[in-house]
Amino acid sequence: MLQQLKEITKHGLAGGADRPDRPDWTIDQGWDRYTPQDHAVWKTLFERQSKLLPGRACDEFVRGMQNLPIGPDQIPNFEQLSETLMKSTGWQIVAVPGLVPDDVFFEHLANRRFPSGNFIRKPTELDYLEEPDVFHDVFGHVPMLMNPVIADYIQAYGEGGLRAKRLGMLEKLARVYWYTVEFGLVKQADGLRIYGAGIASSATETIFAVEDPSPNRVGFDLERVMRTNYRIDDFQESYFVLDDLDDLLQLAHIDFAPLYERVAAASDFEPGDVLPTDDVVTRGSGRYHALRRSRQASPHGT
Repeated sequence: MLQQLKEITKHGLAGGADRPDRPDWTIDQGWDRYTPQDHAVWKTLFERQSKLLPGRACDEFVRGMQNLPIGPDQIPNFEQLSETLMKSTGWQIVAVPGLVPDDVFFEHLANRRFPSGNFIRKPTELDYLEEPDVFHDVFGHVPMLMNPVIADYIQAYGEGGLRAKRLGMLEKLARVYWYTVEFGLVKQADGLRIYGAGIASSATETIFAVEDPSPNRVGFDLERVMRTNYRIDDFQESYFVLDDLDDLLQLAHIDFAPLYERVAAASDFEPGDVLPTDDVVTRGSGRYHALRRSRQASPHGT
């Protein structure tokens, strides 16, 4: 099963950790406390994804990985990562114990601080995790933060998140983050490529998102995305595709207020819906999720 990520708008801490003393919820990474087993898990995940992503991840992800102090042998040091990021795009990585409150999360992003879990999954959890760990956050997200477009977009998202929360529209805006930063695809001259961290850090979804015939792949439209529910328990039924990463910067200059009014008054779409107005890149068969639903409906689960 794919790595499961909780909704970014849900509150909570990993592993039952207590609230940190610092008001911004940051903690020390505690790099010296990682065990040989921790580093071995990182190595297993790193090497697996490094074999899968060539030809599937976008060029910007590949370049970001090449220019970061990241390798297979040990969990990266956040101070070293931040030093490289600061020189490139002005970002830094701050350690947190798990999921943090909305306002804390957005405040960090708005100030170019990316909150990363400092823990890593157990060897028995390689393909299933309830909360994003250091592998998801660092391997999945940080390479794209080396790209100026993504760097500016995520900062703008943090600023927009603070406004959306005040307006009671956080759920709608969270869908934009989900379908871009976490599960976004982009067109390249040589085909569709991954830029979303939720895909890039998951071995199974890496293949599913770009090669499986089951999911829909639909051209990105902001209002459509804001009205579309997403799956937090399985592969996505639909992926939204950018023509170019630069398209994300346009979102930073949009007046969301009238958009919020429209989507608040409109009905939501289900994850697998395909609309007559969609720019369909790939019309999926829906077979994977149909099979899952039929098994769940069966009294014996077979």
